[in-house]
Amino acid sequence: MNLFKNADLMEQLAVSYALGTLRGGARRRFEALARGHAPLRAAALVWQSRMSSLAELQPEVVPSAAVWTRIENLLQAQKQAAAMVAARASTAAHSKLAPPAGWWINVALWRGAATAGVVAAVVATLAVSNVKSQAEQLANQVAMLSGKLAATPDIQYVAVLADEKASASVLVTFDPKKKTLLVKRVGSFGVMSDKSLQLWALPPGAAPKSLGVLGNEAVMRLTAAERDVREVPTLAISLEPKGGAPTGSGPSGPVLFKGALLETSQ
Repeated sequence: MNLFKNADLMEQLAVSYALGTLRGGARRRFEALARGHAPLRAAALVWQSRMSSLAELQPEVVPSAAVWTRIENLLQAQKQAAAMVAARASTAAHSKLAPPAGWWINVALWRGAATAGVVAAVVATLAVSNVKSQAEQLANQVAMLSGKLAATPDIQYVAVLADEKASASVLVTFDPKKKTLLVKRVGSFGVMSDKSLQLWALPPGAAPKSLGVLGNEAVMRLTAAERDVREVPTLAISLEPKGGAPTGSGPSGPVLFKGALLETSQ
């Protein structure tokens, strides 16, 4: 089966990759394919963007006071046992009636094993409790995520802009119904305070058209009409003076990121 001709399979793999359920060799093969296939890479980035807020839904869990009390008691018991063994070993060294050293070593060994067993029991109890709690949290998260996905933008255009080393740096999506361009940084790069980044549409046979000046935010929303991106094969980001290039002119600085604008299947 040709993966790239099966849009549904590509979408399912991208979702599994974003969720983290695609593991091992399958995940490595997906990453290798995505590096050489822009639509597959874009699909994975789109789903990662949609689900990036999942971590924010995870509530903090504070252990009960009883847990810390048990741990403290176990640590104190270990210290006391070690002190007793050391004291008896010291006394035995000065007494002719002292039992063989190996006998005390065995006692210490059994005490250590008993302590380890208590610790393991406590850990097992906590693990069961945590699994139940996590299952409830996961069920709540799935319900919340389903609601969020139902309200996700109607993305019809997507572009992955890469630098000269072909490293993905910026993800751009467009929702024609809301007339919104969503620009998200997916790479680590910075811009000097006296410079600005500017997004351009590069229509064939026509001058570049500015789609907006970008700020320093990780995610930015720009307003654009569908005519601004329809049949535009490429988007680019250039480095410009603070505030952007002069109105009516094209890019005046170097182009840092560039990528194909793809129309997604609906």
